[in-house]
Amino acid sequence: MATIELNGTRLYYEDTGPGSTGETMAFSHGLLWSTELFAPQIAALRGRYRCIAWDHRGQGRSAADHRHSIGIELVAQDATLLLEQLVDGPVHLAGLSMGGFVAMRIAARRPELVRSLLLMETSAEPEPIANAPKYRLLAAVSRWVGMRIVADRVAAIMFGKTLLSDAARRAELAGYVAILTRRRDIWRATHGVIDRAGVENELGRITAPTLVVVGDEDVATVPAKAARIVAGIAGARLVTIAGAGHSSTVEQPAAVTAALASFLASL
Repeated sequence: MATIELNGTRLYYEDTGPGSTGETMAFSHGLLWSTELFAPQIAALRGRYRCIAWDHRGQGRSAADHRHSIGIELVAQDATLLLEQLVDGPVHLAGLSMGGFVAMRIAARRPELVRSLLLMETSAEPEPIANAPKYRLLAAVSRWVGMRIVADRVAAIMFGKTLLSDAARRAELAGYVAILTRRRDIWRATHGVIDRAGVENELGRITAPTLVVVGDEDVATVPAKAARIVAGIAGARLVTIAGAGHSSTVEQPAAVTAALASFLASL
């Protein structure tokens, strides 16, 4: 666990050190989350891969930012610089939701940095106009009151019905919601997600072997969006995770890890 200074900010990151394959996996998390989003996958894969995960600026344990909107292009610049400084050679780049927005940009524009691309619960499209008002309202509440007051609404977006309705996992769910609502300044990063441009026209430039994973209960980036990413990237593969919403890596961790491991083994 460490921090790195780059691009005018300080990012928190975790590095497991070398694995048995000599290859590196890099994990780019979704909005409201942090490196904890990938804890199950890192625990399972660290024996084979060096695993690096970081918190985007203004999120998790990384430094705050002064901007009204922390743009995705800026976050992608941060990630590119981090990979250049920490890794010698291409990585297996995994990104979920916002992390996928970042990963697609890197894979399209800096192909020499990406050995394979693993996209989860994400979209190549701009934020739908219909979603913007409710997300801006959540951002405003976060700014002036804090996220905890809208915890139930956040949970309904971030998780699928299987986890939300499982009484045996209630304490686990509460722990995840606590992570999602811990930073009052998250509104700055939320604006960046809402305001992002689409990258549909860049998908054809991605040459790395690509896996797209989507939960069948994801209401934030629905399965049809995953299918459109697959159609836009030559040779991309699609895996649907049963009983998972927008945070599939913690909702159905074994199934997601198995999908990633199987894909990586096939390369």
